[in-house]
Amino acid sequence: MNLEQAKQTFIMEAQELLDAMEESLLAPGSTEAVNAMFRAVHTIKGSAGLFGLDPIVRFAHTVESVMDRVRAGSLTFDADLVNLILTCHDHLARQIDEVQDGQDQGSPEAQAEGDALLERLLPYLEMVPSPHAPPRTPVSRDKLPSPPEEERSSWHISIRFGPGILQQGMDPLSCLRYLRTLGTITHLAPLLDRLPAGSNYDPELCYLGLEIDLDTQVERQAIEDAFEFVKEDCQLRIIPPQAKVEEYLQFIRDMPEGDHYLGEILVAGKCITTSDLEEALGTQRQAAMEDGAVQGRLLGAIIIQDQAVPAAVVAAALDKQKKAKERPSHEVKVVKVQAEKLDRLVDLVGELVIAGATTNALASQGTDSRVLEATAVMNKLVEEIRDNALSLRMVQMGETFNRFRRVVRDMGQELGKPIELEIHGGETELDKSIVEKLSDPLMHVVRNSIDHGIEPQEIRRARGKPETGSLSLNAFHESGSIVIEVADDGGGLNRRKILAKAVEQGLVQDASNLTDQEVNNLIFEPGFSTADAVSNLSGRGVGMDVVKRNIDELRGSIEVETLEGSGTTMRFRLPLTLAIIDGFRVMVDNTSYVVPLDMVIECLDLGPFLESEQNHLINLRGEVLPFLRLREIFETEGAIPRRERVVVVQFGELRAGIVVDRLMGEFQTVIKPLGELFHSVRGLGGSTILGSGEVALILDVPQLIQLAMARRRTSTQRI
Repeated sequence: MNLEQAKQTFIMEAQELLDAMEESLLAPGSTEAVNAMFRAVHTIKGSAGLFGLDPIVRFAHTVESVMDRVRAGSLTFDADLVNLILTCHDHLARQIDEVQDGQDQGSPEAQAEGDALLERLLPYLEMVPSPHAPPRTPVSRDKLPSPPEEERSSWHISIRFGPGILQQGMDPLSCLRYLRTLGTITHLAPLLDRLPAGSNYDPELCYLGLEIDLDTQVERQAIEDAFEFVKEDCQLRIIPPQAKVEEYLQFIRDMPEGDHYLGEILVAGKCITTSDLEEALGTQRQAAMEDGAVQGRLLGAIIIQDQAVPAAVVAAALDKQKKAKERPSHEVKVVKVQAEKLDRLVDLVGELVIAGATTNALASQGTDSRVLEATAVMNKLVEEIRDNALSLRMVQMGETFNRFRRVVRDMGQELGKPIELEIHGGETELDKSIVEKLSDPLMHVVRNSIDHGIEPQEIRRARGKPETGSLSLNAFHESGSIVIEVADDGGGLNRRKILAKAVEQGLVQDASNLTDQEVNNLIFEPGFSTADAVSNLSGRGVGMDVVKRNIDELRGSIEVETLEGSGTTMRFRLPLTLAIIDGFRVMVDNTSYVVPLDMVIECLDLGPFLESEQNHLINLRGEVLPFLRLREIFETEGAIPRRERVVVVQFGELRAGIVVDRLMGEFQTVIKPLGELFHSVRGLGGSTILGSGEVALILDVPQLIQLAMARRRTSTQRI
């Protein structure tokens, strides 16, 4: 890994830490939440020090000092401090963004903002000099706090840097800069025994070794983190002080029965780190291969010799191991993969599905049973690969929902409305590509609910409501789709006000025949707003039309439920994925169409169930449903077959029938986007390629159901 790759890894991890920090800040009641905030800032500071990002180190150090006082109980985490730390969080995020843009030392604006925040943090700190605090300007170094006077511990660190780390862009001295943020380096001796003489010296290679004594209170893992980006190419030994040995022994004695393997006990007791254990196990395996033995050297001996763990500590761990019962360990490992690689994988799987369909079509034309059996097995494997590839792109909605805690909190404070956010169904999974495009529509709806929906406190008191408003985000699966709800307990939509505004703007001529749903849908018209005044939050009529357009692009729909005086619920119905689906293929004349299989309820002959040809109604076992003919919708020419078929589909709570000529059966469908030419055509959601190489059109079932329901209302009004 070169320096630039390592920096990108740091940026990604810092952004994840900041997201976790914000989540903890918005619910700071527990001790664990405070510890999580402290760890996030501490990790960002340490990693930034490895890359010489001094502005981030200076700022994060002071924030960390404040959080340390909160953690120690000497500071109360009140609302004012939470607001300040939230602002510091935003500044750290800005600093990380500037590093991503190539401004490692920050812009002048960011530096000025950081200095102002540091001045606001100083009252929360003890005003005594600290020998360990990094300098910063213009805030003087002597204003930074001194760590509590506790017994010091001295660690010994022995490191031999790998010869190629300079060629990889790594700076050995950055490790020392980071160690200085952990404590005091009381002894430093360079080792130059590998330095060649004369012409053998290569200025691109590193020959340096260091012997270091570090006076610090941190754990072994924090010290090892100083060498995070070079430890794979160096020899590192970290020897604990005697005071730590006593702590290790007591910790191992006090451990509950359960961590059974020697390495697990030592890691749990913080005697070694996970990477130390992996290195020792690797040494053991290598020795076994060289000696031809089954087990090789004993792990305890390797840890004592190579990791410099005192023999007494290993003996105590072995004693704990003997008293414990063996049980399997369930370790979950996570590998980070770039989103672009996942997208490419799904694209390739889509092409594999198409190729498999072509192979299956060709095999079905022959008579060799072995070929048919082989293609059947291949199709099953392709289907499993498809499902697994798509599952890699599925993400939980909880991560997106949690981002709105900050929005609700900040807007509530700005408007003087205390609001409680409730999140349900955060574990519900959705395709990553849909989640990314869903963030803006959700943001518009949440902001509208806070600004327009939830009333001010005095109005809520007058209506007998709790002074604290309620806003909930909910996600769940239904009928092969995902449903996302944004609900508030505010004043609801004012039907009279909406109609008056619509007539004033010329959106409707006769408002008397509009249904409640049609009235509610007027809020999605461009430029429509019922706000009495324009503010920096809303009132310009820009936003809800964007919501409608974005949801339409995702092949979804919006439902609005409202009760005046009681609240409003916005409900988004979306497909689970935009990549590959199971489809049901039908034909009209010589044209193939695909219906998403999870929306198909049943298929039947039209004749026995026809209720009214004129009004396009069928009688399905006592339930009257509207239907429409694809032949009429898409103006298909050709003779109508004597026997027409109906595909009954459902979206949400609505059902309708789609009349076609022939039913062709299930079909794995790779969704391809339609060109600009088809964007104005209602009822189509995409296209796909059949095994024969022909193109089939994917039906937009929600739009077709809405069209069928609209025709039914029209025919009912005529009657």
